[in-house]
Amino acid sequence: MAKVGFIGPGIMGAPMAANLLRGGHQLFVHGRSSVPASLTEAGATRCASGQAVAEQSEIIFIMVPDTPDVERVLFGENGVANGLGKGQIVVDMSSISPIATKEFAAKINALGSKYLDAPVSGGEVGAKAGTLTIMVGGPEDTFAKVKPLFDLLGKNITLVGENGDGQTTKVANQIIVALNIQAVSEALLFASKAGADPAKVRQALMGGFAASRILEVHGERMIKRTFNPGFRIELHQKDLNLALQGAKALGLALPHTASAQQLMNVCAAHGNGKLDHSALCQAVEQMSNHKIAEE
Repeated sequence: MAKVGFIGPGIMGAPMAANLLRGGHQLFVHGRSSVPASLTEAGATRCASGQAVAEQSEIIFIMVPDTPDVERVLFGENGVANGLGKGQIVVDMSSISPIATKEFAAKINALGSKYLDAPVSGGEVGAKAGTLTIMVGGPEDTFAKVKPLFDLLGKNITLVGENGDGQTTKVANQIIVALNIQAVSEALLFASKAGADPAKVRQALMGGFAASRILEVHGERMIKRTFNPGFRIELHQKDLNLALQGAKALGLALPHTASAQQLMNVCAAHGNGKLDHSALCQAVEQMSNHKIAEE
């Protein structure tokens, strides 16, 4: 049984923390606003700060929305860095800037602790089921120590390379997911406007080369109009911003990533930034004055 810290028990973080508890580990939890009662009732210890979590934990997981949030959790007032000693491990499972990740890792290493960046894919469903894809950057020996805990959280767990490489992989993942959502949106909109039943079109396509998890899961959301968030548009906006910022720094052209970002910007401008990213279809619907399906 390990002493494990978890900071950020939100939509995805809470079920991830619950899976660590079910694995038999002692859990110390901190949330900026609150800690779900389900975690404390299951045996987790609520802590007043990231520092308090670090002071009691061997391995500290972080799952917060954005780069400034990770920086605040690590190095802000009563942050994790203030409670670290030698030999502890910080695992950031947020999706943030690869460049900032390398800087954070260097600072944590200077304190005598180790750092892994380990962003995830799979959404709330994968977090609950413990089937997340986990993309890890950091030292191989540190990865080996954390791997049994990763096994409680996910199924496809890959050490990609050094610190920052996990975050780079997640940005690549978010490009693919966004463009697939855009493609499914346009395909189902085309089918619906042409007079076909989008539900039956989706069913037919699932048996062919166009089949994908996005068509399966998010295509159904578009048809059933169920946009309660598994992964919010505003978070995917953030990830595509990271992609476009990185592309500028690297001298790359990512034209379709930019178009997907603009569609998400349209959704956010209409007050829908907190909807699931499958609601990107609404931007295409608004431009075409036609819905894939009615409410």
